[in-house]
Amino acid sequence: MRFITNLTTFFVLGLGLAFIHGCQTAGEHASDVRNARAQGEKLTVGTVQRQIKVGMSSADVVSVLGAPNMVTTDSKRRENWVYDKISTERVFSTSSGGVSTLILGGALVGPGLVGGGGGAGYSSAAGASSTSQRTLTIIIKYDENSKVRDFAYRYSSF
Repeated sequence: MRFITNLTTFFVLGLGLAFIHGCQTAGEHASDVRNARAQGEKLTVGTVQRQIKVGMSSADVVSVLGAPNMVTTDSKRRENWVYDKISTERVFSTSSGGVSTLILGGALVGPGLVGGGGGAGYSSAAGASSTSQRTLTIIIKYDENSKVRDFAYRYSSF
């Protein structure tokens, strides 16, 4: 009898751990997705605000921001660089779980044993998804000596 009690306790604990481990919230799934991405330097408004300065050389700008998406010249043949970045994040989270029980029993009826059995169960599933986009446009204007004379940026999130 002690063996059955220990086995039942082990089964219940294992089932509980499976439920706890298998169920995550949508926020936890989103966090896992973000943490799984490469942790390289990303182009952000903060990077522009902290590191781009009037008077910087074009080589220094490339070392901070990378190569521009577009290069144009104005009427005085001065370069204007445009960085246009778009980020789309899609997160989908799903969870499911269930409980099943199986009841076995038997009774002595006359000279023999009559077996019995029964079971009950419950299961559920849920899911959620979210999509968001961010854009960052940076315009850097250079003077005749290829030094930053002005810069602007625009950020949006939707």
